[in-house]
Amino acid sequence: MSADANPDLKSADIGLIQQILPHRYPFLLVDKVVDIDGYQSARGIKNVTMNEPHFQGHFPGTPIMPGVTIVEAMAQTSGVMLGVGMDLIGSDMLIYFMNIDKCKFRRKVVPGDVLEMHVETLRGKPGGKIFKFSGRATVEGELAAEAEFTAMVDRDGKDG
Repeated sequence: MSADANPDLKSADIGLIQQILPHRYPFLLVDKVVDIDGYQSARGIKNVTMNEPHFQGHFPGTPIMPGVTIVEAMAQTSGVMLGVGMDLIGSDMLIYFMNIDKCKFRRKVVPGDVLEMHVETLRGKPGGKIFKFSGRATVEGELAAEAEFTAMVDRDGKDG
């Protein structure tokens, strides 16, 4: 836990995100998390830019954000929400995917888009290890992807 932790915190900028998630470039896929409601729900923001490495090969001349990175962005948003909501800022928390269900892709996400990840906790509580989330990724209000996913929270970075 960090002295910066605040139970009334409703948003996380990139500095705070990096105190919660271990991910770094090129795999940190969320720029900001807002509307944090404890560990229940949050909205992540990802500014999609052409300089991201996956666009070199997915696809040359027609850059499209890979669907798996959209799902990962939803998961990272959930991780930030848990880190803020459960006062785990500055801890060695890791979160591991256990399951992805009901995953569907609805529209392309391309450079210049602002991807919003709306996540909510379906199951899990503070002190628990297993959480299930629902995620929806949108661009300008249009659904781009949706999924349910289960993850294990490792509070000291040593379980697994």
